[in-house]
Amino acid sequence: MPTKMVELIGLITDQLERDAEADLQTLIAPLSAAELARIIEALPGEARIPLWRQITVSLTGEVLLALHGDIRRALIGETDEAELIVSLSAMQMDELADLNEDLPISVVNAMVQAMDSQRRQRYRQVSQYPDDSAGGLMDVDATAVRADVTLKAVLRFLRRIRRREGELPEHLDSLMVVDRNNRYLGTLPLSQLVSHDADTSVAEVMVEGVQAITPLTPAAEVARRFEDEDLLSAPVVDERGYLLGRITVDDVIDVLRDEANREILGRAGLEQHPDLFAPLISSSYRRALWLGINLVTAFIAAWVIGLFEASIEKVVALAVLMPVVASMGGVAGSQTLTLVTRGLALDQVGRNNIWRLVRHELAIASLNGLLWALVVALIAIFWFGDGSLAAVFGIALLIVTLTGALVGSLLPALLKQLGIDPALAGGVVLTTATDAVGFFVFLGLATLWLL
Repeated sequence: MPTKMVELIGLITDQLERDAEADLQTLIAPLSAAELARIIEALPGEARIPLWRQITVSLTGEVLLALHGDIRRALIGETDEAELIVSLSAMQMDELADLNEDLPISVVNAMVQAMDSQRRQRYRQVSQYPDDSAGGLMDVDATAVRADVTLKAVLRFLRRIRRREGELPEHLDSLMVVDRNNRYLGTLPLSQLVSHDADTSVAEVMVEGVQAITPLTPAAEVARRFEDEDLLSAPVVDERGYLLGRITVDDVIDVLRDEANREILGRAGLEQHPDLFAPLISSSYRRALWLGINLVTAFIAAWVIGLFEASIEKVVALAVLMPVVASMGGVAGSQTLTLVTRGLALDQVGRNNIWRLVRHELAIASLNGLLWALVVALIAIFWFGDGSLAAVFGIALLIVTLTGALVGSLLPALLKQLGIDPALAGGVVLTTATDAVGFFVFLGLATLWLL
């Protein structure tokens, strides 16, 4: 978090402790909804409600949208239903649908009843799609024009929207072009609209290259399309080609951020949107399973070591060098695991190239394994003055490096086939494999050659 934000959190905390509402309002007035949400998440539980009550009603809906999980639900529970309805009434349909599950049923019903028939139909339309799909991301209030009208008519249409709404739709880089039956035909970039003669028809200057997205397309795939094609917006159509809405780049940025958070936090067994100050019992419960799994894997490694207890007692140097073997295998495997997991997420790894990738990673591991096996063998000779021990140490390190590369290459695809997120479970399984194999090979070779 930027230093400026950290300092601001400190100032807000001071004002909350002093009950200085006027000074607090001065601090938070220039802040955006996203900034307010980050500050709320950084505050301990007892300070969140007082700050929340100082946020203007016009912003509370956007702040709730930027919050997640238990924090959002807690603040909704502390908000008057009438204020919720006022704050949420101006939100876009896709944003409102994102909050739907956390809102009281009475609030949802009141808002639906207050909508006109067209807006109510659009709300129900976007609510039927999962949040992590194109339908869940799309804005159903897509600005569409017919192909048989002139650019002059389109400009008049936009001016009417501006007068009625006070502003044009967010991130409006192009208009969707449809036929008389609302079937998607193409897009009309604003650059085309303002650079051609006003009497030109939309059909003459519209762009047909932007392929529409179906509503059940996964959000991750939508994000890749935006990245690959440098899109700022894209249409969403049903199976018959009828325009349903549009997705804009700000929605895609949220998807990319959530994917990054999920991958980073998943490696530690944490949920995607953790609460820094969640209640102790619930936080402990959520982490207990992950700690338990790690404990099991640690006992597996300990059991392997126990098989060679007599060898370790006779050659104390084995105990000194064991962590080096396990660590090198784990790091080598993690590098491959991260690379392959990312490739799977981007649809770059599949049946047609997985074995070629495995051979490639094994070749890299062989070169690195030989290099560092030689280095550690020389270190072992210098340290312990034992050539046989050095040979065992080097061979074990080479084998465990190859093991890490092999497991790191194949494990993500296997976990994905089993319906398990590789980013979440891959690290634990990899560590177990490299530790167990490393200890077994190192201690096994030492038992055969040195005793």
